[in-house]
Amino acid sequence: MILQGGIVDIPYIVIDQLVPDQQQVWKTYFGDADRPRYIEEGIWRRTREKATAGQSGWAASDDARRRIIHYRYRYGLVPTTAAPAIGLTDLYLFHSVSAPADEIDAHHDALWDSLATGGWKEAPGGLLWTRRDLKCRITEHDVHPQDAAAGRILPAGYRSLDVQIASVSYAAPPAVRQLPWNVLSTGIRFKDRPGTPTRVPTLSVLADLRPFQVEIGCGTSVEAGIPPLHRLHEIYRVTDRQGHEPREHRFTLSPTADTLLHEVLTEPEEKTAEFVEMFRACFLAEPTPAMWALKELKDAGHLVGPVITNNFDVLAARAGLDECFMRRYDQAVPDVEWVDGAKALLVVGLHADRRKVQARARERGMQVVYLDPEGFWRDGQFLSYPLEGPQDGDLVCRATAAEALPALVNLLKQQTG
Repeated sequence: MILQGGIVDIPYIVIDQLVPDQQQVWKTYFGDADRPRYIEEGIWRRTREKATAGQSGWAASDDARRRIIHYRYRYGLVPTTAAPAIGLTDLYLFHSVSAPADEIDAHHDALWDSLATGGWKEAPGGLLWTRRDLKCRITEHDVHPQDAAAGRILPAGYRSLDVQIASVSYAAPPAVRQLPWNVLSTGIRFKDRPGTPTRVPTLSVLADLRPFQVEIGCGTSVEAGIPPLHRLHEIYRVTDRQGHEPREHRFTLSPTADTLLHEVLTEPEEKTAEFVEMFRACFLAEPTPAMWALKELKDAGHLVGPVITNNFDVLAARAGLDECFMRRYDQAVPDVEWVDGAKALLVVGLHADRRKVQARARERGMQVVYLDPEGFWRDGQFLSYPLEGPQDGDLVCRATAAEALPALVNLLKQQTG
């Protein structure tokens, strides 16, 4: 038997030998932060049903395949012979699929082959395998306990198979294990029907809409060199990644076409390097001109309240701005810190997520202004990616944050003398 992949030791070093400035960044914004920024977490639930037919391939009532991915990683300082390093100290990956029995059987056999190829050792009693500092547990269900508890009924002949891969010393508490099922119970995200917003060439309209609040998405992160969120879709094989536009991508739902677990089990070293690359990129990134422009707007009193964001890169905080963090799986509609008297909400580089923030701003009588180029460059070609959320009465400026925010700062400086 030929073993593939390298050896994964926990802690797994992500950034070695931090320089003093990096140690201070860790202490201030990660280790002693107001929320556990040393935790990275993500959940995807993809279901084949009539409402998702365009991306899931649903065609009939017995098409009910389901795939759930939940990862949760903990990072910490690791002492070395020289300077400390940042290491992955806890790894937790949960993968659950529901599909017709023959597909689950094939999925089961493929897992056993991957475990053998990867050199995993079966523990006494079966269903648990270990490989150095990692463990893998596999559980099959004729009727998944979570479905029984929630009253969900899958088509006849469907079965489910759960795989949990974790660092040996980590035991996921019940709240962590339950979290993806709580998210599943909230139902699918229905796309907004875009209205007819008004296009504006610049953000100069905000001169008459002061003070304003701001919500930022991954556009500001991409400008800082952080991979866009669809990179996570690639790593966790959330979609088939065929086609140029994100909305062309189809859900990965068939267990026999799902390569994620095979990659983890046969090449854990290579796959772990992919798992931590987003956290590594976020830590190494620096605040951009757009972020510093927001800080200037805040200091001048034009921007009020915290930066509303679901970004986990901490760049707004590192630019000296308070954050209202929205990526909270325990809250279907996270709280927003609204400021009385704010006249507008500036939404920067945000497509689908957290549209309820914008809806609440409209309910408060605030003008919603979007800043987004509505597309991205790939291989020298600009690919259109229209915004989903703008409604009638909203304003859209099709420019980048790097262009428009510093220009707004200069404009308001000129106006205020």
